[in-house]
Amino acid sequence: MKIDSIQNGIVLDHITAGKAMQIYYDLGLDKLDCSVALIQRVKSGKMGKKDIIKVDKEDYDIDLDVIGYIDPNITVSIIKDGETIEKKKVALPKKLINIKKCKNPRCITVVEPGVDHIFRLTDPERRIYRCIYCDEA
Repeated sequence: MKIDSIQNGIVLDHITAGKAMQIYYDLGLDKLDCSVALIQRVKSGKMGKKDIIKVDKEDYDIDLDVIGYIDPNITVSIIKDGETIEKKKVALPKKLINIKKCKNPRCITVVEPGVDHIFRLTDPERRIYRCIYCDEA
């Protein structure tokens, strides 16, 4: 299989095998009008198997909080003129805004439309976020 390199855009590497589709939809990559390569279960010396996403679009603003929430081990490479100009490591975000929805049917975010769904990281080890309004996990 041959996947061409991209000239301008981003590469999401070290994605846990099987999580690329979730990232694809959560970032809205399905709505972009550009080339997006999604490579799943590639052999990796470090990880055994991994997924990779390549987005061939200049000036694409990527939401690092979404990526960090789904998989905090991902590496984001910024590509310009075929060369990697910057690499970013993501981490678990301290706060999530409108990334996750509260499951509590009595929470104000469910009752009042337009209220932001805001969660804070309460347990980094177990990756637990709690709603700031009702404390639901």
